[in-house]
Amino acid sequence: MAIAAGLAHGQPTGRPYVVLVSVDGFRYDYAERYHAANILAIRDRGAAAASMIPCFLSVTFPNHISIITGLYPEHHGIVGNSFYDPARDASYSMSTTATDGSWYSGTPLWMLAEQQGVRAASMFWPASDATWRGFKLPLSFAYDGRFPNDKRVEQVLDWLRLPTSQRPHFITVYFSDVDHAGHTFGPEATETREAVEQIDQIIGRLHASLDALSLPVNLIVVSDHGMQSVDDGEVDLSPYIDAATTRVVLNGPVALIYARDPASVEKAYKALKGKDRRFGVYRRSETPAEWHFRENPRNGDLVALVNQAAVFFMPRTDRDKDGKEKARRPPPKGEHGYDPRKFKTMHAIFYAIGPNVTPKGRVDSFENVNVYPFITRILGLKLPEKLDGSPALLAPLYRP
Repeated sequence: MAIAAGLAHGQPTGRPYVVLVSVDGFRYDYAERYHAANILAIRDRGAAAASMIPCFLSVTFPNHISIITGLYPEHHGIVGNSFYDPARDASYSMSTTATDGSWYSGTPLWMLAEQQGVRAASMFWPASDATWRGFKLPLSFAYDGRFPNDKRVEQVLDWLRLPTSQRPHFITVYFSDVDHAGHTFGPEATETREAVEQIDQIIGRLHASLDALSLPVNLIVVSDHGMQSVDDGEVDLSPYIDAATTRVVLNGPVALIYARDPASVEKAYKALKGKDRRFGVYRRSETPAEWHFRENPRNGDLVALVNQAAVFFMPRTDRDKDGKEKARRPPPKGEHGYDPRKFKTMHAIFYAIGPNVTPKGRVDSFENVNVYPFITRILGLKLPEKLDGSPALLAPLYRP
């Protein structure tokens, strides 16, 4: 299944290519733990980081958008998989509002490329099928988790087999299998190992096929976050929350709390502070500086965070057609969203190989907002004015 190429951009034929692969939930140590030979070969022959540090919250949508915009979540606006915006008096959810581009700020890489005359394409990436400030990527798919992985790879290859004038130079592709297995079975489970093995085969096929094209393609493999075993169960927030004056949005181990007015903020803070050793609570203005979580009201007036391998819950109040309270789902076996400075299990991967990547290049752990300027340098694009990532950080991994 291929998308029509569209009009030619007249882009230079000598420009390199970048294929950016995201493996959702692929923890920093999975490749070695589960002997992912093809991914390890990319790491060993190409460039790699000790790990890649996700933004807080370490969940899917904020971090994919940070990678693709070079901005922290409070600057691109997607501060959780779900959250509330007081200014809009509306709620965002990755399952229902992800294609509404009015929620997003920043300039995604596919938009930056197209604005500068370089064709781009997306075989899935969170928000790649949204319209950003009037721009919608022509070569993209509406997300469908049932779309087979081998066909995703084939679509990438089909795009790169197009005539030179029609061929995209920047392509994203996304796989969710490892994340799903980690949540359902836990990061140490046989099913998660099998998911890693299957994705390793897919990436091995992609890498070999890219080599066979004889094009200057740089392959970059990343993930958005890691995965933690939920060993300590659940923490019920409901005894500390006044539903009449506060709104709570749960993201696994994090609760974003929005209060009706300043007095309600302080009341809620006092009701939560020090009441349970299993979690802490912060006023937004007092959240740790390394979270970059103080500027945007979407972050909540208060942020509660578990400090052990647990998740928050609040009892369900919805009922079925017979008036009975609906059954609550059991906690996941694996979860993410934790503070990546305290939970190394949240760390992700960064591996790259290609003509513009330093062979056997190595860097320490770095924040994922720095991937953006690295890719723009390879593609010869001018950076946008507003950026949180630094071109200097991954400069040692760039080869002219």
